[in-house]
Amino acid sequence: MLKTDLNSDLGESFGAYRLGLDGEILKNITSANIACGWHAGDPVVMEKTVRLAAEHGVAVGAHPGFPDLMGFGRREMKLSPEEIRAYVLYQLGALGAFARAAGTELQHVKPHGALYNIAVRDMSVAAAVCAAARAYSRELIVLAPAKSRMEEAAEEAGLRFVGEFFADRAYNPDGTLVSRSLSGAVIEDSAAVGARVMQMVREGTVTCIDGTVMPINCGSICVHGDNAHGVEITALLRRLLEDGGVKICAMRELL
Repeated sequence: MLKTDLNSDLGESFGAYRLGLDGEILKNITSANIACGWHAGDPVVMEKTVRLAAEHGVAVGAHPGFPDLMGFGRREMKLSPEEIRAYVLYQLGALGAFARAAGTELQHVKPHGALYNIAVRDMSVAAAVCAAARAYSRELIVLAPAKSRMEEAAEEAGLRFVGEFFADRAYNPDGTLVSRSLSGAVIEDSAAVGARVMQMVREGTVTCIDGTVMPINCGSICVHGDNAHGVEITALLRRLLEDGGVKICAMRELL
């Protein structure tokens, strides 16, 4: 039987600001990437989101980013590998404390935003992220695009790796994500997202923004929690996948 994980980036509210419908999305996914307070989230939100994930039987993962709350972690920062390692480890430790308090453990780590995009292409940054993950726990799974620098770094660090597919983001022909500053970068139409996912599952390909078809290998499907139609999309994907004979499970069950 085919198996896949369904993940989403959650816990992005902070202070008086509320982002996403985490409680509803958690009903449909199997792994949650939870903001660690630097690009989004705060200690109260982190604790609440971890607790909700545990109550829904959803695996908890850390979603560390740059210390850039105003820019939502989507602006590149020039940091040394030592700084990146320390920053990621700091965030893992913070979220890990809430996970243990909720009676669970961190399953995986997935960098956020600009940190994710840099780590995909820059081996020094990828290695720093994986070094932090290894220092926290050798049982952590690294979640990132297949055949990226992150996969290489995870293998070198002796960490397990799962490739990720973005259901609601457009791809360039080189496998990178289309910049959010460009039209069509975020796909909000539920039917279009569903068709993309089923194409990926059945054919192992994705149609890029220029119309070319690219092979893609993944074990986990991501829907962004800040997508305006995130609840609708995750519910649709779960139904389509299960009706298609695909088992939806946490990524630890894929390895």
